[in-house]
Amino acid sequence: MERILIVDDDGNINRMMKEALEREGFACGQAYSGSEATLLLSMEHYDLVLLDLALPGMSGEEVLRTIRGKGGLPVIVVSAKDDLDSKVDVLSLGADDYVTKPFEIKEVVARIRVQLRKRGSEQETSSVLSFGGLEIDREHFTVTADGTEVPTLTRQEYRILELLVQHPTRVFSKDAIYEYAWQEPYIGETKTLDVHMSNLRKKLKAASERDYIETIWGIGYRMKK
Repeated sequence: MERILIVDDDGNINRMMKEALEREGFACGQAYSGSEATLLLSMEHYDLVLLDLALPGMSGEEVLRTIRGKGGLPVIVVSAKDDLDSKVDVLSLGADDYVTKPFEIKEVVARIRVQLRKRGSEQETSSVLSFGGLEIDREHFTVTADGTEVPTLTRQEYRILELLVQHPTRVFSKDAIYEYAWQEPYIGETKTLDVHMSNLRKKLKAASERDYIETIWGIGYRMKK
């Protein structure tokens, strides 16, 4: 289930987009300011950001610069600014698309799906992920740690590690990890994930003495620096 972060200080628009996108099968997070958006992006996994420009405090342009400084997360700007110069400036900053308010939600959904398909295609072209001494071969579904092959991983263990390595500086909550690894909604039960995480750590340790995964208490997990 793809996760969309909606960043808009207008409560009615934010709520309307959330309800509409959830009907389309997306999971949504909500932020009402630029600083709240950057905080959520540092703590949670999202597949795309819908970003207003006129935000209190930290502007949408600043949020976009922050996102682009950390990677290629797709960003669709949704703004009332409809002049050509504003669109060109924001696209030059790294926005992937631009939708002008007022908008039809069907158009926004269509543009989201285009960006997610594009990102999926780009990720598929890279068959090897690496972090430190850890390497994931996505073509052959193998993992090596400091040159030693990690004992066979379950599908969920593999996807947990894949998610963390794709975004090594980001802290992922348990619900975000569960939804990515099991590809179904998280319902608050943590035992299954805890067991898989423990087994994954043991298997990594069996191949290398390094502890690759860090627990951020009260929040979730990320790769250890």
